[in-house]
Amino acid sequence: MLGGRIAIIGAGAIGLYYGARLVARGEDVHFLLRSDYDVVCREGIRVESVDGDLHVHPVQAYRTPEEMGSMDWVLVAWKATANGRFKEVLGPLVGPGTRILTLQNGLGNDALLAELFGPERILGGLCFVCINRVAPGRVEHTAGGKITVGEYVPEEGNPRAKTVSAALKAAGIPSTAADSLEHAQWRKLVWNIPFNGLAIAEGGVTTDRILDELGLEDEVVALMREVIAVASAKGHTIEDSVVEFEIDRTRKMGAYRPSSMIDFVEDRPVEFEAIWGEPLKQAHDAGVGVPHLERLAERIRRRLESGE
Repeated sequence: MLGGRIAIIGAGAIGLYYGARLVARGEDVHFLLRSDYDVVCREGIRVESVDGDLHVHPVQAYRTPEEMGSMDWVLVAWKATANGRFKEVLGPLVGPGTRILTLQNGLGNDALLAELFGPERILGGLCFVCINRVAPGRVEHTAGGKITVGEYVPEEGNPRAKTVSAALKAAGIPSTAADSLEHAQWRKLVWNIPFNGLAIAEGGVTTDRILDELGLEDEVVALMREVIAVASAKGHTIEDSVVEFEIDRTRKMGAYRPSSMIDFVEDRPVEFEAIWGEPLKQAHDAGVGVPHLERLAERIRRRLESGE
């Protein structure tokens, strides 16, 4: 078990799903809620999952971080677009021994948390899961669920990452401890950059349409290889076989709706900087040519500006 008091900050699909799994394991989990607060207090959290349904009720729910008080663990599950509120929201939760695990997409989230609260507290988790929040307090989980955990400042043997990973596995959540958090982040971007990006650039389409109907497999491959090249320039080797693996895996998902596409079509903020902006900046800093990523980023910007 993680043990102690655990805060879930950002109770969308990720926060509700993993928080519910931890509650079912017997962890002391506290949820910071906004729009879902009344429904969750009244009806609890419902998870419809390929790995077994869950109904958590009652739920330890709060409207403000001040009500929650100091925590032993803070799990950040909100979109990176909300990171400007880190100090305001997490400040009341962080005591002398608090550790923070960010379950967010892209690059730069852990660095910002480290700057605000100290690098020794920070871990990152990469979620590989097909999941959607379909109503207040209700989540549908259709595939996956693994979390790869890494330490922002690695200690020999990665003891903190291994502790978190073991607690997640005990709660029925597949998990591994990564030797390098940054490597794991770039590895996830191999999928996120092309599929989340093209889903938006094409106006809000599912992954099957990207690969088949729209004939964009070659563009996906080119984008993946650029991501791998940037990762390599930063000292992280990702095998070329990953490209074929990820495309085959995506075909099996069928008409999957990437999370950024859902945000786009539902007129919510999109995590542009974390998923495309920061990787593009790091590519330029490393002197790696990424023409496909540059074009994709510009297409996404235009879509976000027009809203169409």
